[in-house]
This record gives sequence, structure tokens and C-alpha cells, in this order.
Amino acid sequence: MYPENLRYTKEHEWIRVEGDIGAIGVTDHAQQELGDIVYVDLPKPGTQVEQGKTMGSVESVKAVSDIYAPVSGEVLEVNGALAEAPEKLNQDPHGEAWLVKIRLSAPSEIDKLLSAADYQNYIGAEK
Repeated sequence: MYPENLRYTKEHEWIRVEGDIGAIGVTDHAQQELGDIVYVDLPKPGTQVEQGKTMGSVESVKAVSDIYAPVSGEVLEVNGALAEAPEKLNQDPHGEAWLVKIRLSAPSEIDKLLSAADYQNYIGAEK
């Protein structure tokens, strides 16, 4: 259920790294907990984000939830499709509904994140 090529945070974000670029999104577990997503607030390209710090938010019919940066870096690109259709996060959280792409400033931070198996164990223990 959780792709092996992603790394995960305990705050329910994921990152897919290719070279020094990371695509960041929220996990399937997060979107299920939030329910129907109606708005996504993301940082602008050029913004510096820091591992573990808030970089935006997701608003659902139930609540507003902060999005935390899984790693530090500079925002290169924002998924503009989510401004038009935030519900994509409910439909394809690990694919088309990525939030931002960043250039990693400290690639070793990836080592602190959870593997797919570790994340599944973590959310299993959370229930």
C-alpha cells in the first residue's frame, strides 16, 4: 500500500528523491484521516524549508492540518493542479498529488525518515 521508493515522516508526509531533487506529498493515511480535502496552501518557489518545520497546510471539511518538511531545501516547483483540484490528494496521494519539489540542502536528512515498512508499523501502532 505504501510505495517502497518513498521515505515517510511520523507527521504523515512522504518524499521521493531523485538525485538532489525531492517530491513531497502527504500519505494515504493522512488523506483518509482528513477526509475530503478542499484547499491546499503551499510555499512559493524559492522558499527555503527546514526539516520538521511547517511548510504549508491542507484544509479538509473536518480540519486544517499543517504540512511539515521531511527534509530541508529550496522549493523549486509547486503542483499547480492542486489549486484547481485539491481533491486529487484524496484520489492519488502517492502519485499525481505531490505537493512541492525541492532541491535538498542536506541529503543525509533522508536517513532519519521511515521506510515504507517502518511507516506501516508506525500507523498500525497509532490506531
